[in-house]
Amino acid sequence: MGRTLQNTMINLGLQNACDEAVYQLGLDMEELEEIEEDAGLGNGGLGRLAACFLDSMATLGLAAYGYGIRYEYGIFNQKIRDGWQVEEADDWLRHGNPWEKARPEYMLPVHFYGRVEHSASGAKWIDTQVVLALPYDTPVPGYMNNTVNTMRLWSARAPNDFNLRDFNVGDYIQAVLDRNLAENISRVLYPNDNFFEGKELRLKQEYFVVAATLQDIIRRFKASKFGSTDSVRTVFDSFPDQVAIQLNDTHPAMAIPELMRIFVDIEKLPWDKAWDITKRTFAYTNHTVLPEALERWPVDLVEKLLPRHLQIIYEINQRHLDHIASLFPNDVERLRRMSLIEEGSTKRINMAHLCIVGSHAVNGVAKIHSEIVKTQVFEDFAELEPEKFQNKTNGITPRRWLLLCNPGLAELIAEKIGEDYVRDLSQLTKLHKFVDDDLFIREVAKVKQENKVKFALYLEKEYKVKINPSSMFDVHVKRIHEYKRQLMNCLHIITMYNRIRRDPAKLFVPRTVIIGGKAAPGYHMAKMIIKLINAVAQVVNNDPMVGNKLKVIFLENYRVSLAEKVIPATDLSEQISTAGTEASGTGNMKFMLNGALTIGTMDGANVEMAEEAGEENLFIFGMRVEDVTELDKQGYNAQLYYDRLPELKQAVDQIKSGFFSPKDPNLFNDVVNMLFHHDRFKVFADYEDYVKCQEKVSELYLNSKAWTKMVIRNIAAAGKFSSDRTIKEYARDIWHVEPSDLKIPPPNEPRDAGQDKTPNGTAA
Repeated sequence: MGRTLQNTMINLGLQNACDEAVYQLGLDMEELEEIEEDAGLGNGGLGRLAACFLDSMATLGLAAYGYGIRYEYGIFNQKIRDGWQVEEADDWLRHGNPWEKARPEYMLPVHFYGRVEHSASGAKWIDTQVVLALPYDTPVPGYMNNTVNTMRLWSARAPNDFNLRDFNVGDYIQAVLDRNLAENISRVLYPNDNFFEGKELRLKQEYFVVAATLQDIIRRFKASKFGSTDSVRTVFDSFPDQVAIQLNDTHPAMAIPELMRIFVDIEKLPWDKAWDITKRTFAYTNHTVLPEALERWPVDLVEKLLPRHLQIIYEINQRHLDHIASLFPNDVERLRRMSLIEEGSTKRINMAHLCIVGSHAVNGVAKIHSEIVKTQVFEDFAELEPEKFQNKTNGITPRRWLLLCNPGLAELIAEKIGEDYVRDLSQLTKLHKFVDDDLFIREVAKVKQENKVKFALYLEKEYKVKINPSSMFDVHVKRIHEYKRQLMNCLHIITMYNRIRRDPAKLFVPRTVIIGGKAAPGYHMAKMIIKLINAVAQVVNNDPMVGNKLKVIFLENYRVSLAEKVIPATDLSEQISTAGTEASGTGNMKFMLNGALTIGTMDGANVEMAEEAGEENLFIFGMRVEDVTELDKQGYNAQLYYDRLPELKQAVDQIKSGFFSPKDPNLFNDVVNMLFHHDRFKVFADYEDYVKCQEKVSELYLNSKAWTKMVIRNIAAAGKFSSDRTIKEYARDIWHVEPSDLKIPPPNEPRDAGQDKTPNGTAA
């Protein structure tokens, strides 16, 4: 979520008043804002997307709740020591959190372990261990519409009789100390992005948030006029018309068997009715196609922790496979591929398959990604129910990612086209008529220059390096992962360095290359990549032959509040994943909206950015998905590129020989070995085209006016990438609710009685 103070002031229309009031107290608002901790309760893009979605849902007047876990420790703080990443605990609650309100009156029990007893009256899950879920509510204000939604985060609490009711008679002290075991569930966020780690505590977290949330939703449904009771029992027929639940990746997939357990075991609905309601309630968003990221939980672990849920999953699978077998008799291979259970040395549950079978809609997060989901990853399922598969291209909230972080640009745009674009970003197309307006061109360039000077001062303060603000700010910030190819950027840096040294007199367009992002603590290769970048920076930044032509900076502890500083100051945005690997990306959109140009592959939302702005207004390079597929057929041979390209050979040899690590010449052996022998993401294959494309970037940067005109064309084409547009599509195509742009009257004005009627259901 990042910080909340400034976002709240903007959405409430109070920023200027607050700035002024604080100034009159002799204080500086910006200094105050810097004191607030980031709430970093998710990993990379998926977590930030949820935050943007909450802002858009409130702004569109949808009755929506964001549910999650109130981690005591969020994503780790990254320190760089001697060029290596070191993790520190993110004790973000140390000074308290003024934005949250604990709601102990809504505390709910969550069950684990135990066993299942079958009788004539149905299944009973008994002898369980209970953990309490304590909700904390954080307000989510819409933009200038007097609407406030809720983000409800669950914290784990041990019940007061924990470990004291059973055989644990004597050891009262130990029993109280053991409360920690239960409360560890919400202790810490698992820091993996695009990687599955099958740990018991992680599965506990996933079930914990799901079980608490579903009880909460059902309590709310029963309390509403829709939860009518036919003699004691609630009638759930209207449930899917009143409740929509969107699964953000497979992490909350246990919600499907949990809702079935509630309907069948507790509410005593017949299976078929329960299943029909469940399917119509859930929809699933897929966020990645990387096989190592797909959740596949071992059956024995689920059997131990959630025995009843395993039985329900088996029953879902049996009925699912019976259906497939009736359509495709004797096709055992198809049954194996489509089963929710994967046979092997350890039997596993494929959570993506569970989500697809248990949902009425499945979507990818960019056109190209949704195509890959349909035609490759889940082709058997798409063949069966093509109408189930959709696309919903990701977006970003223009409130945080323009108004808040780039007030200079936001104001400049408002002067030209009015202020309405903040709620309707498609209006940015009106900027096209100013693309040849010399004054506007100069003003856009001036805002960018001011942002760069401000960020350069920040870097000098934090990193003690002198930055040339007229150099091109070339920025690559995102999680560190092989598929995102920070290594390719690194090879380009080394190539530029070698060119400067080879011909110091030759004209060179000065660059400040900024790379930032966190590596998962257990991801060895990602940590080596960070060390390599820092080792290269050490050499480049201290070579007198280079001077201020080239500077390399690794941005420590990249997070939302740092993104808000670096993105408005960026000239060139690096979006260089291997085609077919980045589901969408959202940083790409933030840079586009803030007046950076993009160098990128035809991957994720880059494809649609090029479609909107015109391919000639992005620096597109490298293999397309088809080329990658073809290269896989032939077999990728890294050696061929190394032998054919002298500059690539030189750069790789320098890494290999210890040029960047003289004290330990073999330091980067693992990296070099990977690049030659098991580089799944084909860095060498795109290197040549990348370097050539970077030369075009430098050439255009020399012509400030032509560069800025291209910037304006990009900003004018960025409207599609508002999360407001994304959420409208979810609302209409999946949740079947109507967004309302009605501004609720403020609390000090009397309400129209007629405005109390809300035709909308609840999107949860």
